[in-house]
Amino acid sequence: MGENILRLENITKTFPGTIALDKVRFELDKEEVHALVGENGAGKSTLIKIISGIHKSDSGQMYLDGKPVNITDPLMAQQYGIAAIYQEPAIFPDLSVAENIFMGHQEYNPLSRRINWRRVYEETEQLLKSLRVDLNPRMTVKNLSTAKQQMIEILKALSAKPRILIMDEPTSALTLREVKDLFDIIRRLKESGTSIIFISHRLEEAFEIADKITVLRDGHYISTRNISEVTMDEVIKMMVGRTLSGMFPKVDVEIGETILKVEGLTKENQFYDISFELRKGEILGFSGLVGAGRTELARAIFGVEKPDSGKLFVNGKEVHISNPNVAMKYGIAYLPEDRQGQGLILPMDITKNITLPILDQFTKIIWVNEKREIKYSKKYADMLEIKAPGLWQSVMQLSGGNQQRVVIAKWLATNPLILIMDEPTRGIDVSAKAYVHEFIVELATRGIGIALISSELTEILGMSDRIIVMCEGKITGEFMREEATQDKVLIAAMGMAVDRKNKIGVKE
Repeated sequence: MGENILRLENITKTFPGTIALDKVRFELDKEEVHALVGENGAGKSTLIKIISGIHKSDSGQMYLDGKPVNITDPLMAQQYGIAAIYQEPAIFPDLSVAENIFMGHQEYNPLSRRINWRRVYEETEQLLKSLRVDLNPRMTVKNLSTAKQQMIEILKALSAKPRILIMDEPTSALTLREVKDLFDIIRRLKESGTSIIFISHRLEEAFEIADKITVLRDGHYISTRNISEVTMDEVIKMMVGRTLSGMFPKVDVEIGETILKVEGLTKENQFYDISFELRKGEILGFSGLVGAGRTELARAIFGVEKPDSGKLFVNGKEVHISNPNVAMKYGIAYLPEDRQGQGLILPMDITKNITLPILDQFTKIIWVNEKREIKYSKKYADMLEIKAPGLWQSVMQLSGGNQQRVVIAKWLATNPLILIMDEPTRGIDVSAKAYVHEFIVELATRGIGIALISSELTEILGMSDRIIVMCEGKITGEFMREEATQDKVLIAAMGMAVDRKNKIGVKE
C-alpha cells in the first residue's frame, strides 16, 4: 500500500445554479480501502460519477497509474478496470440471478455467438459461495428481498474483476451478518490488489473497514486522514460542524400512563408471544438484527398484517385493528422503513403526500378544498422545515432527508397518540439525522409515545428511554436506558439473553 493508482486534481463540476464540486482533490492508493464521506449535497455522488464516466468534469484532471486519462462514459471506465455499486439496485426483475450478474459480459462462443450458459451458472455459483449468499442462480430476481437484490449488485460489480471498485452505500439494506460477510470480501479484494472507494452514512463502518478517510463539504475538499489518526467525533465535526454528542439530543421527559399495551401477539413464522407496554412521552427502542421480526410486528400493530393471536389495548381498552384506517382512528401512525416504496407517492407533490392519510377532511362529495389543504400542509411543512421551492414540488425531486421529513409531516398531520418509526434515519446524512433526532425528542415532550425501530445501535442507545431486543421473532432482552450497553444489546440480539431481566445466558 502507498503506491498511487488514482488521483484527481482540481476537479470542478457545475450544474445549472449549483457548483457541485469546486477544485476537489482525491487520491486512492493500490490495495487501499478509502472512505469518502460527507453530507447529502457534499459532492460525493458527483465525484464518483466523474470517476466512473457518468459525468464529465468542467475542469481538473484525473490520473490512473500516474498517467492522465479522460473517461467519457461508463464503458470506458470499465475498460480501465473501474466498477461501481450504487445504493439503489439497478436490476432486471424478470431475469435470473445469473443473468443479472453477468449482464453485458456473458461468455459466448465466438463461432456460434451463443452464450455459454453452463459457464455463466458455474461462475455465478462461485461468486455466491464467495459471499456466502444462499441463492439459486436460476431464481428470478423480482422474488428477492431488497437485501438480496443489493447483494446481486455487489456480485455484478465483482464479476467484472475490477482494479478500482466504488461502493456507494453498499450496506444500506444488508443484515449485520451480510455486512460482516461483505467486509470479509472487501478485505480479500484488497489483499488481491483491488482498491476500493467506500461511501457510507454509517461512519462506524468506515472506521471498521477503511484505511483512509476523505471528507467533502458543500462541494469542497476538507481533509484526508489515516483512519488510525482521527476520531469519529473529529470526522463529524469536519462534515457538519457539530460533535457526536450533538447527534443524540435526548432530554428527560416525564413518562406518563400506558397508552399502548401489546399482549401475546403472534404471527406464525414472523413473531411469537410479543408483550410490551408503551407509555405517554416514552421513546421505546426496538433493536435486533434484520429479520428479527420488528417490522412485521409494527405492521401488525398498524393493521397492515393480521396477527394469528394476541391482544392490543389503547388507553386501557382492547381494540381490534383490521386495517390502517382503524389504527389511525385509535391514534396510531406508522412511518415505514421503505419511505420511497411505502411512505410516499413520489410523483405527487409535497402537499398531497402530507394530506393523503386525512384527505377526507378536505373533501366534500368529490371536490377537494385545495386552498384549505395547502394551508394545512404548509403548517406541517414549516414545522418540519422541509426545504423545497414550494409545496407544489414533487417529492421525487427532494433529497433523502427532506423526503423523510415529508413522511414524518404526513403522519404528524394525523395528530397521533402513538407513532411507530421504522428506521427513520436510514439513508439520510448526518445533519438530517440530527434534525430527525431533535424532532423525535420534541414529539416525546408533547406526550406522543414513540416506538423507534432502528438497526443502528448508536441511535437506539442514544435516543431510547427503554430498549426491547428481538431475535428470530421473540423478545430476548429488555433494558432501561441507564443499564443498556452495546454489548448487552448485541448479545440479546443474537438470542443470548434468556430472560427479560437483564440476565445474559446461552442461546436458547
